[in-house]
Amino acid sequence: MKPEAQARTEIDRQLQEAGWVVQDRSGLNLAAGPGVAVREFLSLVGPSDYVLFVDGIAVAGVSARRAQAACPPRARPAPRFG
Repeated sequence: MKPEAQARTEIDRQLQEAGWVVQDRSGLNLAAGPGVAVREFLSLVGPSDYVLFVDGIAVAGVSARRAQAACPPRARPAPRFG
């Protein structure tokens, strides 16, 4: 399994453990629960690895990275989500 696929598997697991309903965009159902995480979501401004919806409203975008990827200590929201 490629590093990005491993990261996605781990992100899926963590989201599910936190109570999110994780879905592919092809099976999108924002009424599936109060918190829905949609993989590979396409928007007018481009794709996102995950978009998190609360009560049908997009509240965050998540970018999948391999476990060894460096992350800034304080990440800023991407312009399209912030």
